[in-house]
Amino acid sequence: MEHRIVVLGAGYTGALVAGRLAKRLHSDGVGITLVNPEPDFVERVRLHQLAAGQELRPRPLAQMFAGTGVVLKLATVTAVDVDRRMVTVAPANGTGPQEQLAYDTLVYALGSGWNDGGVPGAAAHAHEVAGRPGALRLRARLAALEAGRPVVVVGGGLTGLEAATEIAGARPDLDVALAAQGALGDWLSAKGRAHLRKVVAGLGITVHDHTAVSAVAADGVTTADGRVLPAAVTVWTAGFAAHPIARATALELGDDGRILVDTTMRSVSHPDVYVVGDAALATRPDGTPLRMACATGVPMAWQAADALAARLTGAKVPRTAIRYAQQCVSLGREDGLIQFVTADDRAVDRALTGRVAALYKELVCKGAAWGVAHPTLGMPVRRRRIVRQETRSRARAQAPA
Repeated sequence: MEHRIVVLGAGYTGALVAGRLAKRLHSDGVGITLVNPEPDFVERVRLHQLAAGQELRPRPLAQMFAGTGVVLKLATVTAVDVDRRMVTVAPANGTGPQEQLAYDTLVYALGSGWNDGGVPGAAAHAHEVAGRPGALRLRARLAALEAGRPVVVVGGGLTGLEAATEIAGARPDLDVALAAQGALGDWLSAKGRAHLRKVVAGLGITVHDHTAVSAVAADGVTTADGRVLPAAVTVWTAGFAAHPIARATALELGDDGRILVDTTMRSVSHPDVYVVGDAALATRPDGTPLRMACATGVPMAWQAADALAARLTGAKVPRTAIRYAQQCVSLGREDGLIQFVTADDRAVDRALTGRVAALYKELVCKGAAWGVAHPTLGMPVRRRRIVRQETRSRARAQAPA
């Protein structure tokens, strides 16, 4: 009997897990279905470039998974029943009936979307770059702006920095401002902060430090201290929220809606569910949650795929702690910042800046996309057969009484 693995989401983490499992497991003992609403792999780390008017290379998922045995299903997930081991999906094109997909093991990789934080007017008036549709809407809006019009980017994190500098670099005729809740780049080293300030000033971006936004309107934002910042376009980058599907399941969640997992990325409440990427609430040994980032999601995917393959084949389950090395920030097309960090993600004194850092970041982005198409990253492929006894026991457990 075939062991049915259903992977929800074909972003960096879901696509990596599906491909890595296909390389680890014999196809005669396992069926892998990858569910995604879009036919192309979306390089989320480049969506600020798309919003600023650049064209991104198409990466068809069907082409990426050709010959791997992974079945690609273009559909939108509408419900997950972890007690019945069933996923409900609707056709991606919006026509046709919903259908149910049964699974033996589920890999939940639905990621996250933008988080408006409940700020009045943000959902109605602000733009976001958390997904391709939002980036395309922002792209169209920016293209329609006349010279001199104000743009406000809300959020001083990595996404906000990349969005503001990309827009200012592509459209120097616009009046771009950045509203940061703390001091600009306050998590960076002294060298990193100094370079960031220099680049932002050179691009003509107005920085509003220690500025919380309390409301968004069609023509501007209101700050917590009562100021009004004019904005023909507001770009909201002040945080991400896990996909809401998880809250409608019986999976154990953290306060922020992410699914609690162990060190192998397996749900602490449902051992037949693995969770990777922004949807997973994994922690450091001291209990500190890992941040939502590609740098977190990729090693999560490796860990989940290798642990699942080991459990299915009776091999030793690998356990590798997630460690950080750097934070990569593009500051337009000609500049960048590579902030080196400790294994637990704290900035150190070393940093790369300028054109070298921009090239470094570009290599990182290309490497991440290459890793999705080549999930074993050059490691030897060892396809193992599933332990049939485990498969039969699962089948008996699911059989009606």
